[in-house]
Amino acid sequence: MSRMSAIARRVLSLLAGLALAAGAFAQTYEAQLSPKLSSDPDMCAHAPCAEVLPGADSFSTRKGRPAYVEAYATRGGAKQLVGYVFLSTDIVDIPAYSGKPVVTLIGMDTKGIITGVKILKHSEPILLLGIPESKLLGFIGQYVGKSASDKIEVGRGRAEPGTTRIDAISGATVTVIAQNQVITRSAYEVARQVGLVKAQEKPAAKFTEIAGKLDWNALTKEGSVQRLTVEPRQIGEADTGQPHLDMHFGYLNAPNVGSNVLGAEAWRQLMAGLKPDEHAIFIVAQGTGSFKGSGFVRGGIFDRIQVIQGRDTFTFRDLDYLPFPGFAAPGAPEYRESGIFILRGGGFSGAYPWSLVYLASRVDQQTGARTFSGFEREYWLPARYLEGGRPAVQRPQAAWVAVWQAKQAEVIALVLFLAAVAGVYAVHDKLVRKATRKDKRWVTVPRYIIWVISVGFIGFYALAVPSITHVMTWLHAILFEWRWELFLSDPLIFIFWWFIIITVFIWGRGLFCGWLCPYGALAELAHKLAAALGLRRFQFNLPMRWHNKLKWVKYGIFGLLVAVSFYSIETAEKMAEVEPFKSTFLVGGFWSRAWPFVLYWVALFGVSLFIERPFCKYLCPLGAGLAIPTTFRAVPLKRKAECGNPCHACAKGCSALSIDKSGRIDQRECLLCLECQILYYDDHSCPPLSSERRRRSRAGLPLTPIAKDGYFIPIKEVR
Repeated sequence: MSRMSAIARRVLSLLAGLALAAGAFAQTYEAQLSPKLSSDPDMCAHAPCAEVLPGADSFSTRKGRPAYVEAYATRGGAKQLVGYVFLSTDIVDIPAYSGKPVVTLIGMDTKGIITGVKILKHSEPILLLGIPESKLLGFIGQYVGKSASDKIEVGRGRAEPGTTRIDAISGATVTVIAQNQVITRSAYEVARQVGLVKAQEKPAAKFTEIAGKLDWNALTKEGSVQRLTVEPRQIGEADTGQPHLDMHFGYLNAPNVGSNVLGAEAWRQLMAGLKPDEHAIFIVAQGTGSFKGSGFVRGGIFDRIQVIQGRDTFTFRDLDYLPFPGFAAPGAPEYRESGIFILRGGGFSGAYPWSLVYLASRVDQQTGARTFSGFEREYWLPARYLEGGRPAVQRPQAAWVAVWQAKQAEVIALVLFLAAVAGVYAVHDKLVRKATRKDKRWVTVPRYIIWVISVGFIGFYALAVPSITHVMTWLHAILFEWRWELFLSDPLIFIFWWFIIITVFIWGRGLFCGWLCPYGALAELAHKLAAALGLRRFQFNLPMRWHNKLKWVKYGIFGLLVAVSFYSIETAEKMAEVEPFKSTFLVGGFWSRAWPFVLYWVALFGVSLFIERPFCKYLCPLGAGLAIPTTFRAVPLKRKAECGNPCHACAKGCSALSIDKSGRIDQRECLLCLECQILYYDDHSCPPLSSERRRRSRAGLPLTPIAKDGYFIPIKEVR
């Protein structure tokens, strides 16, 4: 026990050291920002505004809605307006790959040209553990000199007229697509507010003459009334048995909708008070929260709700609010708060889809910090109320859809490769029958080919390396908040993980760990190459007594990472540097990293030359996580009654040390090298088969083919 305790202490020290090293070389990952950054009118007291607007020497307090500050330069003894600075989280709430927004400070001059972009805080593990932050700095630097009115797209491809393309970051596609939306939308919103760009004009809606009595159920069924519900768990609050907010809303200018919701007379009075370019929506809500917000009380601003249509955002003040007179539609729900809100200033059209956004104060479950998260629901007036039906609309493409389209070739290649691997292993029984202990090419050649493709294509080219960080992320998503967009955002990882999950329950972890893991394949190839270069005599396996103790270390690491993730997912992601995958594949070479990572990688890889797959056997938390469901695999490897008693031939030849003295294969540790299965059918190497073959030869009996169960056909059947 003392030896095991010493080993455990060393492993914990290793994880702590790697976590500290990871944090030390990340400048903005989970950076501690001033709690007043989002609320203090003097934003620039808490943010480096001068860095994003060169030449400015003073800044105003927050202005407008959404908020921005004016930047001034002193010229000839007088202050002159030179631009605007704004914080992305004051304007948009677009989550990146981590599920959290990247807090970004942006500067723009008085012509609407972006002068600087600075990341203040991000929660992207890929930028902490895989891709240097310098890559992100280079990416956002491309926006300097671009106009707030520009339509900017990320990645290669032919740019459509009026569209500018910028380079992406390989391996961080979701992050940069989200960041592109953050920067362009924020700049556009502020530029529109200060009059540098005009709202996108849309044709006004022309309503049909359809009329008829509709109850509440009919209105909701046809989509004239929409519903947006926010549960307490979605904003980090304790479950009270009630929703945080349960909102119903709709567009009142359409005659048959407005008259059925409000009643004919109340609707006519409302429309009589509106100008031709003004529009009315209603909102009612139940729940423990409030959509009116505290800003309405302080300054006549409804700071919790806004309407978004295309690139345009509409907010409301006290003058845009009218009391809600009550429902006329039978079956309407009860409500705690309500209101009619007027959209003014042009740029809005009832013929096109729009979204109601509720901005909620959200508590981070790990840190306790409060941020604002947006929850939205789309509304599009039913086609029957519009002359000619709904107009054709080019909807903005979801980030994950754009990623899948950009990686079509890689997706097809990966699917074909995984299908081929599954096909090869599915017929492994036929392959091992053809192989012998002296000639294993039927098994080794396919594995070598698969290893090389895994290292080259999956590892170095596609960067689709599964990691324990994925397991922790998905575990938290299952328990707290599941978002399909998060998992669809990396198509190669998404496909690979579904393959892993399915095959683990069929054949166990060995197909991934022993055949497909890029790092495992690289370590195995290096071990084989070292043997071929003359180091075979120095290669060895640990004694079984040591192996049986050390194999549990990876389970301890797995449990520790999962436990720490419930305290702080960020800390757990740093500790996950125990995996050498990122240093190997994601950073352009381990030598480009800080010296603790280089030392760890070199030591681990050096040991791999002499001990076969030491990381896979003793340290890999991902392998441990996959070993648990392997217990329930459907198709085990074949064994004979004689295996282990009295025969131990397979155990002696098992490089994974996964066969015990009784002949039992520990499928959780087995890497499916198939050595034991080759021996299983080899009538010259398998002791029970060899003994039977010699006995028949001495007796002059015929040597028949081996039956499907791995035995010679019984003598009485031959006779």
